[in-house]
Amino acid sequence: MTKDQSIDAPVSLNMSPYSGNFTEVEAAHLLRRTMFGATLQQIRDAVTNGLSATVSSLMTIPTLSPPLTYLPEEQVASFGQTWVNSIYPTGESQTTEDARRASIAAWLMENINNEGLSIAEKICLFWQNHFAAEASFDSRATYNYFHLIRSHALGGFKQLIKEMTIDPNMLFFLNGVSNQSFSPNENYARELLELYTIGKGPQIGDGDYSNYKEQDIAAGAKILTGWTVEGMRSSTITSPSSTFNLLYHSDEPKQLSSHFGDAVVTNAGEQEYENYIDIIFQQPAVANFICTKLYRYFVNYDITQDVQDTVIAQMASTLIANNYVIQPVLEELFMSDHFFDISIRGAIIKSPIEMIFSIFNTSSAKPTFDLSTNYQMYLKQYYYADVIGQSYAAPPNVGGWPAYYQSPSFSKLWINSTFIKQRFSIAYYLTLHTGIEVNNKFLKVNALQLLWTFSNPSDPVALIDEVCLLFFPKDASENEKLLLKNILTSNLPDFEWTLQYNEYVANQNDSTYSDPVKIRIESVLYQIFQMPDFQTI
Repeated sequence: MTKDQSIDAPVSLNMSPYSGNFTEVEAAHLLRRTMFGATLQQIRDAVTNGLSATVSSLMTIPTLSPPLTYLPEEQVASFGQTWVNSIYPTGESQTTEDARRASIAAWLMENINNEGLSIAEKICLFWQNHFAAEASFDSRATYNYFHLIRSHALGGFKQLIKEMTIDPNMLFFLNGVSNQSFSPNENYARELLELYTIGKGPQIGDGDYSNYKEQDIAAGAKILTGWTVEGMRSSTITSPSSTFNLLYHSDEPKQLSSHFGDAVVTNAGEQEYENYIDIIFQQPAVANFICTKLYRYFVNYDITQDVQDTVIAQMASTLIANNYVIQPVLEELFMSDHFFDISIRGAIIKSPIEMIFSIFNTSSAKPTFDLSTNYQMYLKQYYYADVIGQSYAAPPNVGGWPAYYQSPSFSKLWINSTFIKQRFSIAYYLTLHTGIEVNNKFLKVNALQLLWTFSNPSDPVALIDEVCLLFFPKDASENEKLLLKNILTSNLPDFEWTLQYNEYVANQNDSTYSDPVKIRIESVLYQIFQMPDFQTI
């Protein structure tokens, strides 16, 4: 099926296990949606291993080493050692904090660049957008927040909500530390319902949003009173921690609305917030809410009523049946007939982080220098993404990035006249230009290394077919392939490329032969990175 033929193809709503052929095309689609960039070898291995085994491998969350010290401004932890359990210096500590912020930003990009065959980094970004907490003024709390997300990324959603509610980073982000019985603060209580668990729903009355009422927010704020944080920016305590102070907790009974069965939450001290969350999770709307967000992130932002009533309803049923554990839901989704429907491929525009690392990861480009150089390169990658709209540790508002929730545009918001030019500029620097430069070392697409991964690189037609498989979610048109082949061959007959490639193979260490081949591959890639289909997954 060509790209033009697939535009109006019907959407399969079948959530039964996929029974079609699992070729490189389907494998590429699966890895493109669950990773930031799959290599050709990873795609081939997926086909060899089969759909079920590949999905199982993707569900592994690797254990990571913590971020390291690489700047002299750190002042406390030694170079090359982690600072996540280090104190802050007495007196002026902002310099140390700035060094730690740079370290954690570089570490986040390093994790993505070294994701391996795992959904870990993609699902962690999903949760970062879901909770959308900014980096705090103590990077140890920021690190612990990201570690919490990772530790529950595919696990129990209810448990993640419980631990996030009293996470030090979150307590500061949504003013939980100032939520006390004599002056309740409703910020977290509101977002707990509206953004994190059950969703607002259409307004059906004064202060009534279908799934909860303003009454529930007020009650929730009182339920959550009494939590504070110790050890932020401390010169004696090695890690911030949340603590409960009974004196600041509202001990009166809290009356919930009819949306929660008119339940009354009685005083239970530091366990009270957990009892409240258990009541929230008794509502089926919670499963529907989070499954809708998962669907928009991994499958398609354009949700029809049929998809809502069938696909998402099935996902929600699976989530409830598994006590709100996320992994079975994603396994069912990624192995379903619906997920591999041709109409879904290319439906989502890449986020800035997806765009950048679909270049780096797919071409196996990563810094392999000393720690300082590597981290500085990763920090530049972080700022590249920031420039085109996505600063990982600083979502623009409490709802996350608008491209994940703002109807009707959703992921189209990643592309505007400014951002698309900047995307092209980044693509240019990573292909035809020198790339990211640090300490007179350079990071860019390794065109020759990529060339060696193709099945038959001496054949320009086969080469273009495989490069399109890597970077396009759907098969490129014949005209697009012809354009790319003409760039590769410099508009000469195909055999001229074959001769040039064979001469390079025979003289690999001679730049006279390698440079022209390298420039041609880079030129093809630069053209690809400017094409509309590359901007989608």
